[in-house]
Amino acid sequence: MRPHVIVNCAMTADGKIAGKSRRQVCISSPEDMERVKKLRTESEAILVGVNTILADDPHLTVKGLSHEMGPIRIVLDSNGRTPDGAKVLDGRARTLIVTSRACARTWPGAEVLRLGDGMVDLHELMRELEARKVQRLMVEGGGETIWSFFKAGLVDEYRVFVGSKVLGGRTAPSPVDGEGFEDDGCVRLQLKGTEVLGDGALLCYEVVRDVPPA
Repeated sequence: MRPHVIVNCAMTADGKIAGKSRRQVCISSPEDMERVKKLRTESEAILVGVNTILADDPHLTVKGLSHEMGPIRIVLDSNGRTPDGAKVLDGRARTLIVTSRACARTWPGAEVLRLGDGMVDLHELMRELEARKVQRLMVEGGGETIWSFFKAGLVDEYRVFVGSKVLGGRTAPSPVDGEGFEDDGCVRLQLKGTEVLGDGALLCYEVVRDVPPA
């Protein structure tokens, strides 16, 4: 069975995940940060796109978990743009960089998978993670990466913390960017729970799967 995919993110009250400069902004409350830490601990792998690495340079680790016990850090990087000095290459956890087959680059401290022509094939990646016994995959961003998972039909849950801030900006990124669906092709969600966490609220959704007729 392929990994259960949870998209987790934080956005402002006007639906932005960063300002117009696309740099990271603190949106989550301390209570939500604790929730994210727990969710990371419960996941076998954490995934982000290379644009998140370039903009924010996250560690993607869980404090207190050893190299062997912590979740695998996965970077979607079709064209090999991850800098050699990125924090995901710091050896504090296992790192997997996933490129297209055309990319020949390697990185010290990371395993490389080459899947797909032009762009990483997410279905091939899911088969690879299934073979590695990954049962829960946490997708943290950014907007283009989250869009690619929705487009591929691979998202099972969508959890979004809504913080008490407004950023504005017509070019500021949202949780799901990309080319977007047509009006009648949207992904349908079912609200499964809400929770107030500090000065914001967590919304938890399941993706509604269309059941084919018998």
